[in-house]
Amino acid sequence: MTQDAPTREAPWAVSTLSGKLKEWIDRLGMVWVEGEITQWGVSGGNVYGKLKDLEVDATVSFTMWSSVRSKLSEQFKQGDHAMLLVKPSWWVKGGSLSMQVFDMKHVGIGDLLERLEKLRRQLAAEGLFELSRKRPLPFLPGVVGLVTGRDSDAEKDVLRNARLRWPAVEFRIEYAAVQGDRTPTEVAGAIRRLDADPEVEVIIVARGGGDFQNLLGFSDERVVRAAAEATTPIVSAIGHEADRPLLDEVADLRASTPTDAAKRVIPDVTEELARVDGVRARLGMRLASILTRERDRIGHLRARPVLADGTWIIDRRAEELTRWVARGSELVERHVERQSSRIGELRGHLRALSPQATLDRGYAIVQGGDGHVVRGPEGAPEGAGLVITLADGTIGARSLGEVDAGSTPHAPAPIDADGIAPTDALAADALPVSASE
Repeated sequence: MTQDAPTREAPWAVSTLSGKLKEWIDRLGMVWVEGEITQWGVSGGNVYGKLKDLEVDATVSFTMWSSVRSKLSEQFKQGDHAMLLVKPSWWVKGGSLSMQVFDMKHVGIGDLLERLEKLRRQLAAEGLFELSRKRPLPFLPGVVGLVTGRDSDAEKDVLRNARLRWPAVEFRIEYAAVQGDRTPTEVAGAIRRLDADPEVEVIIVARGGGDFQNLLGFSDERVVRAAAEATTPIVSAIGHEADRPLLDEVADLRASTPTDAAKRVIPDVTEELARVDGVRARLGMRLASILTRERDRIGHLRARPVLADGTWIIDRRAEELTRWVARGSELVERHVERQSSRIGELRGHLRALSPQATLDRGYAIVQGGDGHVVRGPEGAPEGAGLVITLADGTIGARSLGEVDAGSTPHAPAPIDADGIAPTDALAADALPVSASE
């Protein structure tokens, strides 16, 4: 059969396809692969296992013959971080791919520390370890979130010590893997779920210690970022003093052990009640001291002469009131007297300017028949009727016309029944006549 590219009319045989796959895979040769051993089974001296990627969800199976295993200088188990020298091999007859291991070694601690330090510097540059980001813990949390392994000693330590200190405290527990490849995903998810619970006031992440490699999950970037993004205060209680995981750096509080976390998050009811009693006693003593001092002060004030007899205040004010009344009366009388004098003066001025006063001095007002005041001879021609107003009354007269100032006036003529003097009579002989109003 042809080895050219297959077509519908000329397809490849299965053996051809399988053979070509073997050719392509054999070209890869031996390669070093790094990952976490998630399965390690021994059968007949041979090892059958699986190797998982450290960051993404990708797994491959591997096989190591007993001859290779006998040459290894290190012991391996599930959960170890290792590097494997493998040669991909395609089994033509069965159509399966296998990874045959020719060498294996643990990833050096130095390599892990270098990667860990690189991540530490990156997160520190982002400010995730700044003290200003640390949030204070609530004084008395009503509900505490706990992330820990199921049925672990860390869970028992936290619950026992917390309830001994404050029996009323409640816990919301999220179980997660605390060792192995599932640790970062499950711990980060548990932190986010508890942080989304509005009743949880503080979250404790607890594990009962372990060696450096077993705690690597708590230095995973996913766990660290989940703790940094949480709005609820985080307490890290991993319990490893020699090598602190990165979770300790970003947490709001680091506890040395799960027991220490319970003591630092939950106050002791006995200690708090004793503290309250002490404060109450000090407040009572302070208040009693203040009351006693103020009572003595009031007694001293009342014993003073100025306060012993309070009538002096009334007497003093009465005297002041009497003086002010007398002063007021004096001012009113003075004002009335001054205004009375002023009224008299105005009355005198008014009388002096009054026409009546002028008449009283012997003057008269001469008016013509039309009522106009006569101001000169031309206003009273001879024979014109005149009305003369005197101080005590009014008389009628007829004008004699203009006369010389030095001539002797005629004797007044009798006045007729109508009260009009004859035309040749001078009605104003008896009194001087003034031309003014």
